[in-house]
Amino acid sequence: MGAFLYLLQHQRVRMPVSARMKKVSDNAGQAAQASPTETGKPARPSVRAKNNERPLVEDIRLLGRILGDVIRDQEGVAAYELIEQVRTLSVAFRRDADQEADKALKALLKDLSGDQTVSVIRAFTYFSHLANLAEDRHHIRRRAIHERAGDTQEGSIEVALARLRWAGIAPKAISDTLARSFVSPVLTAHPTEVQRKSILDAERGIAQLLTARDSIKAMALAVSSAKDALSPRELAANEAQLRARVMQLWQTRLLRFSKLTVADEIENALSYYEATFLRQIPKIYANLERELGNQPVHSFLRMGQWIGGDRDGNPNVNADTLNYALGRQADVALRHYLTEVHLLGAELSMSAILVECSAEMQALAESSPDTNEHRQDEPYRRALTGVYARLAATLKALTGGEAARHAVAPQNPYGRAEDFLADLRTLEASLKSHHGEALTAQRLHPLIRAVEVFGFHLATVDLRQSSDKHEEVVAELLAVARIEPGYASLDEAAKRALLLKMLNDARPLRVLGHVYSGLAQIELAIFEAARTARARFGKEAIRHYIISHTETVSDLLEVLLLQKEVGLMHGLLDDAQDQIGSSCDLIVVPLFETIEDLRNAAPIMREFYALPGVAALVQRSGAEQDIMLGYSDSNKDGGIFTSNWELYRAEIALVELFDQLAVSHGITLRMFHGRGGTVGRGGGPSYEAILAQPPGTVRGQIRLTEQGEVIGSKYANPEIGRRNLETLVAATLEATLLQPTKPATPAFLQAADQLSQASMAAYRALVYETPGFTEYFFSATPIREIAELNIGSRPASRKPSQKIEDLRAIPWGFSWGQCRLTLPGWYGFGSAIEQFLGQGGSPESRKDALAVLKKMYRQWPFFRTLLSNMDMVLAKSDLALASRYSELVADAKLRKKIFTAIDAEWHKTAQALSLITGEKQRLAGNAALQRSIRHRFPYIDPLHHLQVELVRRYRAGQTDQRVQTGIHISINGIAAGLRNTG
Repeated sequence: MGAFLYLLQHQRVRMPVSARMKKVSDNAGQAAQASPTETGKPARPSVRAKNNERPLVEDIRLLGRILGDVIRDQEGVAAYELIEQVRTLSVAFRRDADQEADKALKALLKDLSGDQTVSVIRAFTYFSHLANLAEDRHHIRRRAIHERAGDTQEGSIEVALARLRWAGIAPKAISDTLARSFVSPVLTAHPTEVQRKSILDAERGIAQLLTARDSIKAMALAVSSAKDALSPRELAANEAQLRARVMQLWQTRLLRFSKLTVADEIENALSYYEATFLRQIPKIYANLERELGNQPVHSFLRMGQWIGGDRDGNPNVNADTLNYALGRQADVALRHYLTEVHLLGAELSMSAILVECSAEMQALAESSPDTNEHRQDEPYRRALTGVYARLAATLKALTGGEAARHAVAPQNPYGRAEDFLADLRTLEASLKSHHGEALTAQRLHPLIRAVEVFGFHLATVDLRQSSDKHEEVVAELLAVARIEPGYASLDEAAKRALLLKMLNDARPLRVLGHVYSGLAQIELAIFEAARTARARFGKEAIRHYIISHTETVSDLLEVLLLQKEVGLMHGLLDDAQDQIGSSCDLIVVPLFETIEDLRNAAPIMREFYALPGVAALVQRSGAEQDIMLGYSDSNKDGGIFTSNWELYRAEIALVELFDQLAVSHGITLRMFHGRGGTVGRGGGPSYEAILAQPPGTVRGQIRLTEQGEVIGSKYANPEIGRRNLETLVAATLEATLLQPTKPATPAFLQAADQLSQASMAAYRALVYETPGFTEYFFSATPIREIAELNIGSRPASRKPSQKIEDLRAIPWGFSWGQCRLTLPGWYGFGSAIEQFLGQGGSPESRKDALAVLKKMYRQWPFFRTLLSNMDMVLAKSDLALASRYSELVADAKLRKKIFTAIDAEWHKTAQALSLITGEKQRLAGNAALQRSIRHRFPYIDPLHHLQVELVRRYRAGQTDQRVQTGIHISINGIAAGLRNTG
């Protein structure tokens, strides 16, 4: 981190060189060691850790020096002098709450012009981004060092398979398990994550250059001759390229001019497929097959997507955006295939004069329109020319796009991805049977796997809408058809009876010629677009229909009826048990979100499957039932402990129900975990989260959302992206076959229930029962700016109000992260532990109660993972910075009352964690995150101070573009720096 200091100081002429360097060294140490006045105080690094971090420090120093040079060249000496002044005062405030530094910093920021403020914010924001790139590179570097030493890492496929072998599980059994598995990360939109593709491309270029730099250094070490001078020249050339990329970054607009659209969010998500998923997922499969002794592995790992189909609270999503999303996805997939087929044509140059090919391969070559005389003896090339022509025609037919190359005219498009796959398999079989198997591994096998996984659709797009919207549409259909004028006012029993009757009536509900409401037209158009898309792009293009706010059985039946109305349901419900039978194209997925909904999840599903024909319908439709569990809203409703506890209980109850349905109808339960990016919305390490699931809840089946800064931090770098995907596979295998999670003891369950009640009471006492809390939240966090400045394509609130109940979970959790309180990730736990330990009154009872908690921490993965996540959140929180945000609250009495309560609970929670875990400092068992915080946080702090100042100006009426831009960039920089708590 000292490099950034150096880059801002090393050109000063008023200080001698020796003094300058001493100050740089001193300040570098301060920056690296500074800890907030009120944070979780992560443990200090050991000497060994410092040595291991040296390459990271070197990368950060290099990038910081380059960024400083760019700032000096582009903005002038005064600009980087100002940046250093802000940093110095910010570090002083962080290190020891220096009141003089505090006053000086406030005065400095208050006097900054709009242009100066934006310039400083940009500097620290770009440094956060560059530090992330250096950190990612170091993570890969350390992983490689461990693997070369034979120390494979937790969460890797190698470790998971080794554990399975030690348990006596044969490769064939593992392969069979994967054949019945389905693992799917699902990308969702997040208003602050959407960056311009130009920024993402520049950062990927920097990441690639850092990787190349490591290779240059490694080669220099391997060369024994002292005369070799290649390394310095190559390093200098590498640095020049880095400088160009950083300059490009500085001169590229970080934000968009206009409000984000759904199309923007779609394009952002697609960039991760091009950079990571299309190439890295086939590598995961190849690694699995190799580790399993070449046992075939079914394509169980697939991608999902919400962007373009998620209408819940987003009026900008409709049939057009769904069609656009699917068209763009197909374009990305097909262009990837076209590129790979073109490159295959260059590689498979075998001549029929020298080597034979199979009869099927020869037929494929003969069917090709390639008549070039120079390729007449090259059957593989001729065949691939024909395949390319068919793919080009497919691209034109599905997306309207043109292929980049045309050896022959596009013709004869593929009707299905399976047909394209069959041609590739023909090539593969011929090569294997005619001494060419070695040529299949590099490109053909990955391409075949990519087509199996991504098809022509790339990712399965989920549809989602709120249950109340379905009710409105069904009510209108029934009223216009003169079947029931007041459907919405019926009780639940009457609704069920009517819906079942309609599901067994062959006639459609729509009346020809009638003009339905805008809502009904939009919603029905989505269902019709889904039917068309499945026929056009394949049935995997759309499989799931998610019902937000599922509260009754009728919520599920309404979606079945809407499917029937547009032809997505075939036959009638009564027909399900007949020989012909009925089926449904889309899996109806209830989303249980609030605490009350989670408690009702199993009863609702039990009643749903008890209805005549439902179980048989699901069985005939694929025998799969996805159930989505909402982490975000349940947390906002009841606090972190209660949210996790109610999720745990709901999963256990659902498993018990579907164990019965598996026996009677062979129906498979698949949990869909609606995890947010932050811990307060269900985030945290995926590996630990999957292994901490209740017994029997995984069984090879899991979907989980990926959103927010997590998408960038996990998947922007291809190699890190592959590692993160591997952790999902490894955890699923271990949870399924090793079943590491045993049923919790009655004592653990009872204790958790007590903690949940007390935690929820403390949380709700603050959030929903404290007068003025809503005013405090809307003043002491940047929620107003997030809502008003059009960040993202969807409104911050579900209703036009300033009620916490109506606020979406993303802006709720995100705002607390921006002000560094991260309150949804820990609040209430400290009070719950205090009450649990003090309920007996005597020292002996307190000792016994603490012994129970410690035993839960040692033996119960659910409890241990939850506490680990809270530990991480507390380590990233900062009461000193949060106090700066609290100054935005005009009512001093309210400010003091609320902040004092939060401060007290923070200390209670930190003390509780120390008592239970035995660790006095935060992150004692997470060296990587310690390192991350130590190297990045001193440079995030200035962004907080600047954000507070700009928010103050904005609320005072200074709404010019520079103020808005500064707030936007500060939000981006803080989120980038915090990564999974932004």
